[in-house]
Amino acid sequence: MFKNWIKKLNTIAYVQIWENRIKVTDINTGNNFDEKPIVAIETIANNNKILAFGNDALVVTGENIEQVNPFSHPRTLLVGFTVAERLLQLIFKKIYGKRWFSPSPAIVVHLMEKTEGGLTQVEDRGFRELMVMSTGARKVFMYQGTPLDIEDFNLDAVKLYENTAY
Repeated sequence: MFKNWIKKLNTIAYVQIWENRIKVTDINTGNNFDEKPIVAIETIANNNKILAFGNDALVVTGENIEQVNPFSHPRTLLVGFTVAERLLQLIFKKIYGKRWFSPSPAIVVHLMEKTEGGLTQVEDRGFRELMVMSTGARKVFMYQGTPLDIEDFNLDAVKLYENTAY
């Protein structure tokens, strides 16, 4: 039991982001969210309310409802910081469920497209801050390269790569 509790405290999340897909995997449990990064937002009298996210948001329609993808822009993946922050909060809540404590995961962010020429300092900082603000991450690692193997996930190798990348 103590071992399982420690494992929950050492949560590692692998976040892969495409323009039209987001996949977040809890490395310890294998639980994941793999859907479209869409948020259905209802706006009434300048008040915004999220009605649905992921694939569920695609079917929500109405007069005051807008479907927003915070990762869709011709040049970059991070467009809407506030909406992206809320989307990640909802995804992490779905993966980890309701707990009496929230884990502070180490997060590996892997941008799967729009990285030609490497990330700018603005993109790097934007994604790092996004992860910390939305999830309370204890550490964020930006990773570029081939997709990581969940079964043989090695955070130390990611750390080594990151330290030599910049």
